[in-house]
Amino acid sequence: MVESAAWEFADTEKMMEACEELFGPYRWGRYDILVLPPSFPFGGMENPRLTFATPTILAGDRSLVALVAHELAHSWSGNLVTNATWDDFWLNEGFTVYLEHRIMERLYGKEYDEMLARLGLDELSKTIQELLEDHPADTHLKLNLGGRDPDDGMTDVAYEKGYLFLRMLEGAFGRERWDTFLRSYFDRFSFQPMTTEGFLDFLDKGLLAGDRALAKRLRIDEWVYGPGLPANLPLVRSEALKKAAAAAGYFAAGLGAEVLKTDGWTTHEWLHFLRHLPADLAADRLADLDQVFGLTASKNSEILCQWFLAALPAGYSPVMKPLESFLVNVGRRKFLSPLYRELAKTPGGLKRAQEIYARARPGYHPVAVGTIDGILGWKD
Repeated sequence: MVESAAWEFADTEKMMEACEELFGPYRWGRYDILVLPPSFPFGGMENPRLTFATPTILAGDRSLVALVAHELAHSWSGNLVTNATWDDFWLNEGFTVYLEHRIMERLYGKEYDEMLARLGLDELSKTIQELLEDHPADTHLKLNLGGRDPDDGMTDVAYEKGYLFLRMLEGAFGRERWDTFLRSYFDRFSFQPMTTEGFLDFLDKGLLAGDRALAKRLRIDEWVYGPGLPANLPLVRSEALKKAAAAAGYFAAGLGAEVLKTDGWTTHEWLHFLRHLPADLAADRLADLDQVFGLTASKNSEILCQWFLAALPAGYSPVMKPLESFLVNVGRRKFLSPLYRELAKTPGGLKRAQEIYARARPGYHPVAVGTIDGILGWKD
């Protein structure tokens, strides 16, 4: 484990150097990463000086290290300048996703980072569509969580909409001015709490210069206090993901798996491909994919989870035992929630999900237990 983690995280020092160059010195002395047991319910946790990380990011190809960039970036956004209330949670996560993307772009290039940004936007769009039905105010950046569980605000909105708002501002003012502003923000408010209104006031003084017409053109109030995504959403385009989505279309139309041009695909292209497969794909077509690419035996947790989600609606039985093993041995809530939900929808699936959960539940973290109890209607 130690050797594989050290290899996986080999670029951490380069990430640190990139963030320091962009946004000022690291102010916490030492930085370590502790890989926790599989029951850890999150991807990572940004404690000052010590990041907790899930073992599910040890993919063996360094394809999931954006999580390391994210948790490291919290050393500036979140730990150095901290949201004052849970209603201002986006100040932690939106800023951190923005810094994460700048790190990933610096280390791995613009095209690679745009893949990550596009995947994030796709997930955000789904989340917003779901929230707009029953909780439209939860698609605002500034929330109103009075009397509610703060966990209700920990959605893609804080992370991805927050990132896109900052990316829009970068585009509006130019990267050079924006970077200078952002660095001054971290310097001015280091080791202090921050509210949404406090940030907007600093933005008004530092970049808008009180220009109400400019603020209106940039739709700042819409971004922060309005539902959904404003019309000036930044353009996020990835040619690599466009090709992966096209490959999914060709396969759905009948092209054999062995003909697909997947050489050199990253984890992100595989995820995009799997997410673009039609929900009514027949089991024999999934078997074709599995035979050619060995997806059921994947050691990449992100790909494996997405493969299970594609296979369950089709009743592709070869995934059932690996799925059960995954649910029993992995406690990351990001994976557990959609898998239990999808399994429960299948014929006889709720009973099977509850049987698996009865075995797995004692090994889950209370955070995961609280979520899955609700999904499965679990009663002690």
